[in-house]
Amino acid sequence: MKSLVIAEKPSVARDIARVLSCKKQGSGVIEGDRYIITWGLGHLVTLADPEDYDKRYKEWKMEDLPMMPEHFRLEVIKQTSRQYQAVKAQIHRNDVDQIIIATDAGREGELVARLILKKAGNDKPLRRLWISSVTDKAIREGFAHLKDGKEYEPLYDAAMCRAEADWLVGINATRALTCKYNAQLSCGRVQTPTLAMIAKREEQIRNFIPKPYYGVQAKGQGLTLVWQDKKSGSMSTFDRKRAEAVLNQCRGSGAKVVQVKKTPKKTFPPLLYDLTELQREASRRYDYSAKETLNLVQRLYENHKVLTYPRTDSRYLTSDMVPTLKERLKACAVGPYRSLAGRLINQSLSASPFFVDDKKVGDHHAIIPTEQFVQLDHMTIDERRIYDLVVRRFLAVMYPPYEYEQTVITVHAGEEIFLARGNVVKNAGWKAVYEEKEGDFEDDPGEGEAESLPGQTLKSQNLPDLGMGAVLKDLAYVITEGRTRPPARFTEASLLSAMESPMAYMESQDKAMAKTLGETGGLGTVATRADIIEKLFSSFLLEKRGKELFLTSKAKQLLELVPEDLKKPELTADWEMKLSKIAGKTLKRDVFMKDIRQYSKSLIDQIKAGEGSFHHENLTSHKCPECGRRMLLVKGKNSEMLVCQDRECGYRETVSRTSNARCPNCHKKMELRGKGDGQIFVCRCGYKEKLKAFQERRKKEGAGVTKRDINRYLNQQRKEAAEPVNNAFAQALAELKLEE
Repeated sequence: MKSLVIAEKPSVARDIARVLSCKKQGSGVIEGDRYIITWGLGHLVTLADPEDYDKRYKEWKMEDLPMMPEHFRLEVIKQTSRQYQAVKAQIHRNDVDQIIIATDAGREGELVARLILKKAGNDKPLRRLWISSVTDKAIREGFAHLKDGKEYEPLYDAAMCRAEADWLVGINATRALTCKYNAQLSCGRVQTPTLAMIAKREEQIRNFIPKPYYGVQAKGQGLTLVWQDKKSGSMSTFDRKRAEAVLNQCRGSGAKVVQVKKTPKKTFPPLLYDLTELQREASRRYDYSAKETLNLVQRLYENHKVLTYPRTDSRYLTSDMVPTLKERLKACAVGPYRSLAGRLINQSLSASPFFVDDKKVGDHHAIIPTEQFVQLDHMTIDERRIYDLVVRRFLAVMYPPYEYEQTVITVHAGEEIFLARGNVVKNAGWKAVYEEKEGDFEDDPGEGEAESLPGQTLKSQNLPDLGMGAVLKDLAYVITEGRTRPPARFTEASLLSAMESPMAYMESQDKAMAKTLGETGGLGTVATRADIIEKLFSSFLLEKRGKELFLTSKAKQLLELVPEDLKKPELTADWEMKLSKIAGKTLKRDVFMKDIRQYSKSLIDQIKAGEGSFHHENLTSHKCPECGRRMLLVKGKNSEMLVCQDRECGYRETVSRTSNARCPNCHKKMELRGKGDGQIFVCRCGYKEKLKAFQERRKKEGAGVTKRDINRYLNQQRKEAAEPVNNAFAQALAELKLEE
């Protein structure tokens, strides 16, 4: 008899097949003497569409809401139905006596396999492979320690409850809003609170009133001194008269060094990456979107096998991984990392490293290199960048602390205090790993406080050799002036942080909910946040100007019309608290689903009773070639489009799109505008170039974008243009796949 192994993706299935010596290729399977390996393509089975329960649901009508299936049906996803049939055939083979679930180790991975098995009518015993990387060693060890499938049934129940709850709330509320206001207005428990957070930030910026603040500086004898208020300890004041009084007093007084304090300091390395932190860093350094970073790290995990499982929310390792660290160091000791890793290989590690904590690791540990030998020349530039971030962070945590001596000079000028600070590096420690990359550790400007005063911290400088009692002569005193700044607009990096920790945006003061949001990763999951942000762009609810994110008129109106509960992070906190109880066997799924059904009914009642209205503020004079109605001008993440206002028509065309082609003058990305032979590249600096001329120029240069690249880009653009993005039903279903 044989065991059937179900992996989540073909690449992982091939790795497992190689390790288990399965070589016989079949239709959707790889077979060996003891094992049959098959795979999904992500989800092969999903919850059925509303019209599968009743044909009348094909039309969106308010009187049909809420839709409440007594028992949820499953349907095979059409695009991948062939692979589903291949998996089903293997499940029912007479020589298969058990199923081994080898999908991704987590709630969603469990759901992928269980839905296939349920739809196929499986009644064979289950076992579970639970691994965090797909190296040969990890696979062998995982198969040597398979778990009983029954241990993961509560996890499956929790995943199924989440899917069914999102179906009931998302589809019903989306249909109700769309029917009520005759516009495509989708909502959900993750995307709507995310929009609300951006709206709250925009309101703070709009209502912000800048205040002038003042400080006093003294310059001379090779240093700059900053005044400090004796009472508050602040280095600035909102009272200009106070600053003028300090200035007048100091100008007529001598200045004397009253203290030279030298303090040894240590800075420990930052923690390892989880997916969100990696996405933040890649966005800040390389302007990669969250989705781009996820795709890159996924390729490094699946194809190159040089990084561990990426969809993790932990920044720690487990204690049983410590013995593998040396092997991982040897594997990544190539190219620019050879000497950095070499220094660690022959050293003994701390018995209890600060980055090892079993209690802070859930389903998966932090993202680190695997034991797989690395071939950097097989990676693209983008893959190299992500790999570089992960490897340097991995090396840094094993280096000693950065040590320096901090010197603070205190000077009395009359009755006022002035300070100067300087640092002397004693041991570069972990910072040596980053060489010229100190910018990796700057704070994100999006997280600053509105009323913070820039003068509150001393900047380090090279200090002259001064001793106690030294008299400073001929100091030049000046008043410095600045204005408080509003909080920065969200970027993708700072929005990811806010989604991960949305507690500051909770209206309630419920500590249990705040704790749950912190423990469960906030809004969405590490695996879905990238898709949620992309969805907000593709739904024309967000637009990007430079790196900053802005709500569209559609998004602002949506937030006025949607029920209040759907705008609050508390909804996700409440669900996650209950889902955790289901996974822990302390809450029955029937109780949870009963509450969700009642909640869905109340949402529909609220929407039906709504008195608001929706109007398009982006109508143009262009008429739709399909239905003749006026079209809307919308801005996507990297494009500008004309979209038919009729949600049932769905016609759209691209007006312009940001390309990867660089301007020969200023080297910024250019926009591609127009259609067919009339397409032209336009740069913000004023440079223009026809597509044909651009292709000829690049061909002569023999570098950069090739004709093949251009054709691939244009084909992708035509493919996207053919998608009915304004189809309300399709958009609602896409919404549900993101709400986790």
